[in-house]
Amino acid sequence: MNGRNVRNLSITVTAFYMKVAGFWVANNYAEKRRRNVAMFVTIFFAFMGISIEGRDLYFAWGDFEDSIFAGCNVITIVLVLLKIFVLYINNEELLNVVNYAKTNFWRESNYEPHEKKIIDDYRRLCSFLVCSFTFFAQGTVVCFVITPVFGIWTFLRLMTINLISGKNNLLIYFLVNNGKNESDRIHPFNMWFDRSLSLSPYYEIIYTIQVLSAYEIGICYHCFDNLLFVINLYTAGQFRILRYRFENICGKNDDKNYYKVSKSSKYCINEYKSFKTCVQQHQALIEYCKKLEDVFSIIVLAQVLLFSLLICLDGYLVLMEDTSRAKRVIFTFHLMGCMCQLLMFTYSCDCLMHDSMSVANAAYNSLWPCLPMDKYGKSLRKDLTFVIMRSRSPCCLTACGFFPVSLETYTGILSTAVSYFTLLRNQSADTS
Repeated sequence: MNGRNVRNLSITVTAFYMKVAGFWVANNYAEKRRRNVAMFVTIFFAFMGISIEGRDLYFAWGDFEDSIFAGCNVITIVLVLLKIFVLYINNEELLNVVNYAKTNFWRESNYEPHEKKIIDDYRRLCSFLVCSFTFFAQGTVVCFVITPVFGIWTFLRLMTINLISGKNNLLIYFLVNNGKNESDRIHPFNMWFDRSLSLSPYYEIIYTIQVLSAYEIGICYHCFDNLLFVINLYTAGQFRILRYRFENICGKNDDKNYYKVSKSSKYCINEYKSFKTCVQQHQALIEYCKKLEDVFSIIVLAQVLLFSLLICLDGYLVLMEDTSRAKRVIFTFHLMGCMCQLLMFTYSCDCLMHDSMSVANAAYNSLWPCLPMDKYGKSLRKDLTFVIMRSRSPCCLTACGFFPVSLETYTGILSTAVSYFTLLRNQSADTS
């Protein structure tokens, strides 16, 4: 599919953050070098983040609320580290998947009007959900960063004042930590050291490291899922286009001259050539889905196992009365991001499954009964049977082969999260 690149907000946003994380396609040596540096920085700050939060969880153990706060952060970083580790091992396969999508999915081609409508529908859906998930993920990071400096409500008040007055003096508030004494300074994440880290320049150094770690972890938390979501939906769109082509492989129902020309042997030969092209496209999409499974299956399993726990902990920190206002705002963003991420993840897999299976109905609904019973007519009927049989086995992403992911997985994870939340709330009531 040759043509100019599609102007797509979701692809632009995903590509930008994937480049920041160091997991995107490089076209020359300079880009490869920048990609390697970005990948090293991402891995370094991810390990810095797990070191800080692991230490926080160790010292907070025994305090119920602080343990849940630190545990939720640790689970998030562990999930990010797993994604980085898996995609680092499968980096070549990942780049091949992206290159194939750029060449065959993300370029405009000579689509018919109906096929263009299919691509446009998926394009708008991708843009909306990718931007929504990115907003909640980045909002969580921003809340973590501004809380020790301003407090969230103070930050919003200062931002409003600066916008109204037209002045840009927010940087001064950052540098003086909102007028606090050095002994009163706090970091975004607990360090559990003595007060010397609250003195300059140690405070500024630690604060910068924590901010960069949070930023890199926030990027990795959403960019890989955005990529999987976009690729899944565009692959599903290709299956839907293929379904349309199979339905019209033997002619269109509204073609008045079809029943006259379909009896000719020359017409049957031309239709058989078009059929072979559709079959080749079908085989290519099936192989592409297998590559997606090889790259992302471990990540899919980890997310299915950890999503319910993350949603449970986020819900506890948001709904419990003794939770501080700052934590409630932070984990409201985090909870909304998890819900959006889970919906994107399961919905795209569900679309891939159903659109790949619908090819069978499309092949059967074609006008094959009207073809003559000559050599090519019989061959086309026979080959359509094989297409129908193969399409009955859906293309899907599985959790390491244990089960396919669909919208039923979404409801199952939410049900498990509610059960965990009930147990956690009862445990909290017992301890208090």
